[in-house]
Amino acid sequence: MLVVSATQSEAAYVPAHLPVLITGIGKTAAAIAVAERLATWAAQGRDLTELLLLNVGTAGALHDHYEGLHEVGAVRNHDMNAEVVRSLGYDPEEHIEWGEGVHLASGDTFVADPEVRDQLATWADLVDMEGYAIALAAQHFGCSLRMIKHVSDQADEGAMDWPTLVDLSARALGEWLALECAD
Repeated sequence: MLVVSATQSEAAYVPAHLPVLITGIGKTAAAIAVAERLATWAAQGRDLTELLLLNVGTAGALHDHYEGLHEVGAVRNHDMNAEVVRSLGYDPEEHIEWGEGVHLASGDTFVADPEVRDQLATWADLVDMEGYAIALAAQHFGCSLRMIKHVSDQADEGAMDWPTLVDLSARALGEWLALECAD
């Protein structure tokens, strides 16, 4: 198992016995960090089909009734112009589904605008900035994937308080990991 988180703040309470990869914020940073680690392990002969990537982090709620912890079952790259890519004859692979759970919109745009929130809420429950890249890397390398997100904000103007809200989410994620991954 490899616990993957965007920031040290989100991973602050991950139990010490679990390996952690801090990717940095955004899809590009997450893609580079995860792909680099997995490519290194593959080159060392590790069987990545036996590896579980466990992504933990914060997310904004796109519906007012969402709070607390949620397991993600599908993710969509929300800030890609997939229709244009499709019209050029290519598959943008903007949607990845792997199990039961909430739907996550993932993109490099920090969602705090009510209009953007409402548009994303038509097909997703939560929003983050790294989930799609992590899911795409897991799919590419044949790893298993679980994504656990804690709602830190309502993807509105309150999202700008993320630095003060992240500790509460990190504690909840750490408690979940301690129960789920006990020695």
